[in-house]
Amino acid sequence: MSRLTKGTGGRYVAPLPARELTAHSADGARLHVEVHGAEKDPAIVLSHGWTCATAFWAPVVRDLVAAGYRVVLYDQRGHGRTPAARPEAYTPATLSDDLVAVLGETLEPGEQAVLGGHSMGGMTLMAAADRPELHEHAAALLLCSTGGRNLAQESTVFPFRSAAVRRRTHRLLLTAKAPLGPSTPLTRRALKYATMGRRSDAAQVEACARLVHACPVKVRGAWGRVLTRLDVFAKLPELTVPTAVLVGTADRMTPTVHARELADALPQLAGFHALEGLGHMTPIESPETVAEVLKGLAAKHLDRANDKESA
Repeated sequence: MSRLTKGTGGRYVAPLPARELTAHSADGARLHVEVHGAEKDPAIVLSHGWTCATAFWAPVVRDLVAAGYRVVLYDQRGHGRTPAARPEAYTPATLSDDLVAVLGETLEPGEQAVLGGHSMGGMTLMAAADRPELHEHAAALLLCSTGGRNLAQESTVFPFRSAAVRRRTHRLLLTAKAPLGPSTPLTRRALKYATMGRRSDAAQVEACARLVHACPVKVRGAWGRVLTRLDVFAKLPELTVPTAVLVGTADRMTPTVHARELADALPQLAGFHALEGLGHMTPIESPETVAEVLKGLAAKHLDRANDKESA
């Protein structure tokens, strides 16, 4: 069992998957993939964010599997059990390639699923907006606590009035090579301030700390550099499947300005969910709400797609 699954126990510890497998991306990279639930059940595919891993979705997975869904998770490059890549491989195109590889490995040709992405996982879905494989398999999408551009400029971890100063300081934060751990009361307090809402409890903060502190420093910095210059917003017109947007109103990493911008630009907005007082780590801060949004998308769009296919 991975060290990411060890800790205080309870709902934030990753459940054991029904099976584990390896997907091979376009450049030959090996991606760790997990499938939870029964193979006969309709699928929901989830992509985690920067410095996290499959265990990030633990309480959401339990909810979805109990409701009769098959949940596919994978570790992004250098996160969890997926090996790190060459420096030049950390790009939005790589995010897109890796998602497509996972879809091809875990879904049958033409099989549709609800796809959800948190933070960098949401950016992954946007990066793949022009990929035919995404449109083949996506019945609906959830963009959760994410943004499409100007990430360093709009972040409010350091709430300077000057956009230029905010951009510089947040670039330093995203690309920092200093270790974040070990997990101490001080480092947990800093993590909670930057990524979570005030109501987050100790178990939630500890769950996030285990994940974030386990991310290798070089991987964190490499993907952080990608995020400082990321711009996938122009691809949104090609994201023509029903897409919901979810954000915490106290999110400092990807504030609500991003969510509103996405909602305004999406061709088929399928719901806007602003969670009062929650921070950036919404699937841990309110897993039941995130699961309900995913189940709602599945009930409205995935079940309908499957009915058409079987008719």
